[in-house]
Amino acid sequence: MEGLINVSYTVMCKNDVSKEVALSALLSNEKVMKAIKSEFASGLRNLTLSSQEETTVFIKTHKEVFSFSADKNDFADLLELAEEDARKHKRLKKECDGVELVDIVTVD
Repeated sequence: MEGLINVSYTVMCKNDVSKEVALSALLSNEKVMKAIKSEFASGLRNLTLSSQEETTVFIKTHKEVFSFSADKNDFADLLELAEEDARKHKRLKKECDGVELVDIVTVD
């Protein structure tokens, strides 16, 4: 096969966070309620917070996406190539020990 593949990846670290919180749980938290009331309803009393739909709030570590190009023949080794690219550019730090493939795009 001739051609290239553009590969996007992120660096995984031990301190990464990925959490889901229900909006109702967020609005029932006393500290969050006080912050919202002081920001949007300062000086008003006897207020309650509610939402119309049950929504989930995602709390995630912001990840920078890196990319590189590889031959189509190297498809089976993309994860290893991504780790090599991260090491070559010194993206693997003390607490970061691996990569996660985000996207693979074929370029003709």
